Amino acid sequence: MRRWISSLSVLALAAAASLPAQDFEQVVVDAHQQGRPLRHFWEEMFGSGRAILTLRDSYRQDMRTVKKATGFTYVRPHGIFMDEVGVYDVDAQGKPVYNFSYVDQIYDGLLDEGVKPFVELSFMPKKMAADPNQLHAFWYKQNISPPKDYAQWDDMMRAFATHLVDRYGIEEVSTWYFEVWNEPNLDFWGGKPSMPTYYELYDHTVRALKSVNEHLRVGGPSTAQAAFTTEFLAHCKEAGVPVDFVSSHIYANDTAKDVFKTDEQIPRDRMVCRSVKKVHDEIAASAFPQTPFILSEYNASYANEPNVTDSVYMGPWMADTIRQCDGMVDIMSYWTFSDVFEEQGVVKTPFYGGFGLIAERGIPKPAFNAYVLLHKLGDRRLDVDSESALATKTKSGALEIALWNYAPPEGTGASYTKETYAGAEKTFEVQLKGKTAATATVWRVDANHGNVVKAYDEMGRPATPTRLQIAALRKAGALAAPERLAVKNGKLTVHVPARGLALVEIR
Repeated sequence: MRRWISSLSVLALAAAASLPAQDFEQVVVDAHQQGRPLRHFWEEMFGSGRAILTLRDSYRQDMRTVKKATGFTYVRPHGIFMDEVGVYDVDAQGKPVYNFSYVDQIYDGLLDEGVKPFVELSFMPKKMAADPNQLHAFWYKQNISPPKDYAQWDDMMRAFATHLVDRYGIEEVSTWYFEVWNEPNLDFWGGKPSMPTYYELYDHTVRALKSVNEHLRVGGPSTAQAAFTTEFLAHCKEAGVPVDFVSSHIYANDTAKDVFKTDEQIPRDRMVCRSVKKVHDEIAASAFPQTPFILSEYNASYANEPNVTDSVYMGPWMADTIRQCDGMVDIMSYWTFSDVFEEQGVVKTPFYGGFGLIAERGIPKPAFNAYVLLHKLGDRRLDVDSESALATKTKSGALEIALWNYAPPEGTGASYTKETYAGAEKTFEVQLKGKTAATATVWRVDANHGNVVKAYDEMGRPATPTRLQIAALRKAGALAAPERLAVKNGKLTVHVPARGLALVEIR
């Protein structure tokens, strides 16, 4: 529960002193604590546009930028088997012809950047599909049909895995993940009924891949809305098929009706981790209680909402999501690292509520800067009595403390509502125990720090910025230089505006 009592008392004092209304919270950080391990589960993997996009220079430039900021290990694109990648064809006699030329360019390119593939095994080559015309509504019209003959699918899985192992070696490929399909409980899978036919796909796929090498890591069900974990694991048990990890997806604007089958109104800052707990608990109660859980897609919205994913709102939302989800999930894959992305077609304008950390033309969003700040968190989490703070300690003994002032976004939906940055400022008094310092270093993401949207608004939101405007936006979106704050008598005061995030470093 947020500290309304202390907030109210301070509000009263502030009013008496004719100060602007503000919230207040004291955060006690005891550096004597050993703390508990904090895996940087939020930055190990990112989602991306479909696999063929990895061949573009703009994709790789963005990947380098995010890799440098976060050190991420895995990327998860859709569609390695789409016809544009050219994996599958048939000859004049109807025999399969495999071509892994683009696959090699795709994976070589990732590995050259120090990023491993999280291989989403999708979508169906049209010449293998039971229905070549069963296409998804996305701009690139991927085929969502089951195979017309599972023997052909199995052969392709074996050929694909054999090629990867031959090219990269099992020592490398055994560190990758192979996820069977994408969101089969929605319209990304054309089998009917959806989940029983998905289980058939899963069984064939995992058996084919494991026949090449048992060390290949295969999992699923890659469902939307945190669905079908219990049923999927029960099926694996009954069918006697391996499962090396469980994957699912959740977005903060998913509804309680879809996820929990209730009429609750779960706020945007609670939905992701409520759902993560649901899947975590379902795995724990299954016949495979130690199975790793990978949330292979999540974000604050599954729709294009410029006041959400483009805005400074993402800083506190992200920090609080880490605070809540810690300990319940192995990897969370933010959807996506870049707006080199074409599900709705060619991107028309930089700030339309794209999912990426980086807008088109390499413009960093506030969400990117939030990731830069959160990357500084240490690997030991310290207990603090706060829902607006995450205190950590590094191996060197430095304290890295995230402080945020969560407030809902200023607008929702596809249309942009001009940001006013209204809302009460929050004042944190950080009281240090077991740590002596004269100053602290503070990085910020808020209305006036690392916020390209403010500059874009001041430009008049040009749909197609000029080259000079793009250069100006890149500069405006850069993370601001840190400030130094005095620590007096073991206490530090940090003011954080609404929808602001601050990262305090004390060495």
